[in-house]
Amino acid sequence: MRTATEALPTEIAERDGLVYSLWLPDRHPAPGGVVILHGAGSCKESHHDYARVVLGAGLAAIAFDQRGHGASPGPMDGRVLDDIAAMAALLRERAGGAGAGGGAELPIALRGSSMGGYFAIAAAPVARAAAVVAICPASAEGMRRGLSAERFEFARDVPALDALFAAHDETELAESLDVPVLLLHAEGDEVVPVQLSRELAAHLHHPRSRLITLPGGHHRSIQHDHELQAVSLRFIEQSLAARGAASA
Repeated sequence: MRTATEALPTEIAERDGLVYSLWLPDRHPAPGGVVILHGAGSCKESHHDYARVVLGAGLAAIAFDQRGHGASPGPMDGRVLDDIAAMAALLRERAGGAGAGGGAELPIALRGSSMGGYFAIAAAPVARAAAVVAICPASAEGMRRGLSAERFEFARDVPALDALFAAHDETELAESLDVPVLLLHAEGDEVVPVQLSRELAAHLHHPRSRLITLPGGHHRSIQHDHELQAVSLRFIEQSLAARGAASA
């Protein structure tokens, strides 16, 4: 069984207003990488435990503060999906992928929780992700209700975000994805009902896509569960290996 290392980030820096922590393995180039997306009101440090799990498997990882969160200045606005694509590009650049014109591109996965789970699904095409792990993913309508009711404390451009969520329904997004998606959801989730992930799963078509629901738990319990972190890591490793083999 793998255990997380006590490693510190290779680099903590800022690019285009986004503060990120980058984790690079000894192997260069890395065989793949993971972009880690936090939830509403959270920050990159909340998911450094998972970055260490990824690093322990020999993969690269990047976690970053969405605009209006952590050390990244706000407000969060309609650039979210482009921001995720930019972080994926940065991870490919630093982890040693050859990229366009130089051979196979470094395969990456998106792993997000709650709002980050929704964005992992929504950003998969623009980030050219080879796989998605979405933990208790929020819904576009739920995010719009939260914005309207002013339930969120992070700095935000409400009209821009509302337009973004209105234009990206998660069911339609799931229907159109051509990469494997792992949905993880606690049945005791008090914030995002587990039924949402069940409905999403019904619209996923990739043969390696999976839904795993866990009895009990709560909205944050799956994110830091060691066994489920290992499950998601295996899913990512298999998906990245399959993408790499297809590109060889």
